[in-house]
Amino acid sequence: MNNNPSFPHDDNILARFFGRSSNYTDIPNQLFKEHNVKKGLRNEDGTGVRVGLTKVCDVIGYTKDEEGNVIPCEGDLIYRGYSIRDLLKNRQHNCGYEETVFLLLFGYLPDRTEFANFRKSLSDRYDLPADFLTNDILRNPSRNLMNKLQSCTISLYNYAPDPDAQDTYQTLLKGLDLVAKFPSIGCYSYFAKMHHFYRQSLIIHYPRPEYSIAENILYMLRTDGKFTDQEASVLDALLLIHAEHGGGNNSTFTNVVMGSTGTDLYSAICGSIGSLKGPKHGGANISVNKMMQQIIADTKYSCDETLIRSIVDRILDKDYYDNSGLIYGFGHAVYTLSDPRCELLRSLCKKLAEEQGCLERYAFYEKFESIVKEMVCERRGKPICANVDYYSGFAYTMLGIPEDLFTPLFAIARIAGWVAHNIENKMYDGKIMRPATKYIGEHLPYADMKIR
Repeated sequence: MNNNPSFPHDDNILARFFGRSSNYTDIPNQLFKEHNVKKGLRNEDGTGVRVGLTKVCDVIGYTKDEEGNVIPCEGDLIYRGYSIRDLLKNRQHNCGYEETVFLLLFGYLPDRTEFANFRKSLSDRYDLPADFLTNDILRNPSRNLMNKLQSCTISLYNYAPDPDAQDTYQTLLKGLDLVAKFPSIGCYSYFAKMHHFYRQSLIIHYPRPEYSIAENILYMLRTDGKFTDQEASVLDALLLIHAEHGGGNNSTFTNVVMGSTGTDLYSAICGSIGSLKGPKHGGANISVNKMMQQIIADTKYSCDETLIRSIVDRILDKDYYDNSGLIYGFGHAVYTLSDPRCELLRSLCKKLAEEQGCLERYAFYEKFESIVKEMVCERRGKPICANVDYYSGFAYTMLGIPEDLFTPLFAIARIAGWVAHNIENKMYDGKIMRPATKYIGEHLPYADMKIR
């Protein structure tokens, strides 16, 4: 008897149908090469297949020689021509993310007057529509905040004066509205979940117009609304670092593909959120955090090299943690010698650890990173770098941000890049994106049901 009311009549019948089917057997890798199909949109050397042109962002992780061989190099991330190192170093006080949003959307850095007007334009959009908090968030909480962010995004479609408008200016206005409202939606959705499912106190702080987005997130998340300047600076840096990462990452590519059909911005952003939710994309920092919790429980923050090397050996031998053989937070599809986002986060984490008195934990992270890079290089014969996810979870933890919000915060930051690429595609392309696949199945004669 089936006890699940959501599926009233399956009784494993569909599972038997699925098991009988021969159409879900593995497609051998050699067939991809034989038919010149780029599996996973990757070239044979692991680099991504180029599917478009962009002026928004450049991700630099390697060069190629005359024969086309990949040459590892130090990584850099370029927003509209500017290195994130320079943007982070010279950012406005706790408003680096807002300046980055302006740069990504308009293509140049603002002067003082432009930036003040832009910040005012964003803060004017902080508040959610009337009754949205009650009707769309508190009355219908979700166990997964990324799913809730999706449902709230599509609900905002109903509040837009012309939600299906496709011109770039209207897309820009809708995008700014989402940038301004995502922080409140994320924070309120978290408290609604904790209140409804775990009977915790419901905390609602309305965003303050004089605060930056980073400051408002900390203010809304904390019962007393208090935070230090260093904490706000680190969160602002995290938002800036996560704001954009080229047109080839999965969630941005999803947005551009959906946007190319002429669908509304809200639907395209929902597609991006769904993509980012995946543990192979935006959810990776949670995987890192869980792995490090286990390692720290077993090592007690010991920086003993022999102990750490034994754990790394066991992970690589699929004999530790989840037995996957993966060391989460290391390796990247583009970056080879270094991920610039990780390099920047490492130094920011050290400053925050000094303020919060947890340098022992920081030292362990730094030591573990060094040993992993050395040992993986020894085993595989090529360099590996720590990626942005390795330190981002550590930074969020020091900021007191719950794990439930790690990936939503990624989306809260990345909405800027998604909107920038959506607008760019409308301006310079306009064609529906339509990739092709190669059919390798059989061609069969139809048989009447009574003789099958």
